[in-house]
Amino acid sequence: MLTALLTRHVPALVVGAGISGLVCAYSLRKSGIAAQIVEASPRPGGVIHSVPRDGFLLELGPQSFSGSSVLRKLSAELGISDERLLAPPQAPRYVLIDGKLQPAPLNPPAFFMSSMIDGATKWSVLRDIFGKSIPPGADESVAAFVRRKFSPQLLDRLVGPFVSGVYAGDPEGLSVRSAFPQLYEAEKASGSIVRGLWRLAKSKKGPRERPTLETFREGNETLVRALANDLGPALLTETRLTAISRREDGFFLVHLKNLAGEDSVSTKSLILATPTDVTGTLLSQLDPSFETPLRSVDYAAVAVVSLGYRQQDVGHSLNGFGFLVPRSAGLRVLGSVWNSSLFPGRAQQGHALLTSFVGGATDPAAAKLNADDLAGLVHREISPLLSVKREPVFSNVTIWPRALPQYNLGHGDRLAALAKLCARFPGLCLIGNYLRGPAIGSCVDQALAVAEQVRNFAAA
Repeated sequence: MLTALLTRHVPALVVGAGISGLVCAYSLRKSGIAAQIVEASPRPGGVIHSVPRDGFLLELGPQSFSGSSVLRKLSAELGISDERLLAPPQAPRYVLIDGKLQPAPLNPPAFFMSSMIDGATKWSVLRDIFGKSIPPGADESVAAFVRRKFSPQLLDRLVGPFVSGVYAGDPEGLSVRSAFPQLYEAEKASGSIVRGLWRLAKSKKGPRERPTLETFREGNETLVRALANDLGPALLTETRLTAISRREDGFFLVHLKNLAGEDSVSTKSLILATPTDVTGTLLSQLDPSFETPLRSVDYAAVAVVSLGYRQQDVGHSLNGFGFLVPRSAGLRVLGSVWNSSLFPGRAQQGHALLTSFVGGATDPAAAKLNADDLAGLVHREISPLLSVKREPVFSNVTIWPRALPQYNLGHGDRLAALAKLCARFPGLCLIGNYLRGPAIGSCVDQALAVAEQVRNFAAA
């Protein structure tokens, strides 16, 4: 009886204040549901973290995001539209081929004109356009898919580096159905990747959006800060969920702990926006069966290495987005983003800021190196490619031991098992970058969809 008296009630409780949790809580409160959100760490935002330091503006996690109508609408609601920055739309991307940076062929004419793609690979694309194939019944890796449909060269020179850039993943392990579902569905529906993707684009309603690469004047964290400010006291940091149970009336009873003490909360809707290891530990208190599908989601460790150089010490023009590195090149750097070429205010006058990535699923040992070793490694590997003459004047290294979830073979089965388990607990929802894609836009889209589910559940 005393516990019931001391337990406060919230209509919806979001656990985890990364971008997914913040957007979900914001959307719920905007629609009139007084959601509360708690975060174990001292700051919201998760891997989205922008830091000004020594005249440079660093992104410790994602360097930018793909623009969308949803993100534009969200920015407008939060009053930060004027802070948006767009990268030059024609900024070339490069791939390291035979020791030289070559422009990546990002459209059909460029692909068929590119010297980095041989005739056999170009013919395989033409064969796909006019031919027909059927995807295998079993889950297929990205690597097996590309070799079956196209060629090993396409895998090595374009697809593999792209997979490193998006997932820091290994194409031999990533599931094409889960990591790139549009490719799988295109072949399944049309027997052709090219024809299937063309039909999909044609079927989309509304005006066709040109892809944009964006950030904010003071970094990606501008979005996090705006969401946190809007949530106000509904957001509690340094607050950890320690226990979950389900009452006979169907409500969840959760125990929270922070510097002020302990707290008990009852809620009709519980939304977990936490990494899979944390989610598995929490939900095992409801049913131990949650542990297996959640714990079996692998994560790739990534080191984010930002180096600042005097502009006069860099021989390359740095005109472009940056470059990706095929694993066959023998370097440990996965790729590099030329921040100061993309957005203003990223480096002090007369300097360049370059952010490179090391590690990922194909090089897990890299994340165990210390910061000085990682900075030295990156400098040694990128210097000959960019004609760098002197040591960097600035460096910053951030290591994310669990940077990106891996949508490896069997991922679809894991998600199906989770959905089935969650159905046994009405009001329980999961959101996060391990579900519908790791990109900021994908997380925002999924968070808004879950908020809609919670609203419908509340109204039922």
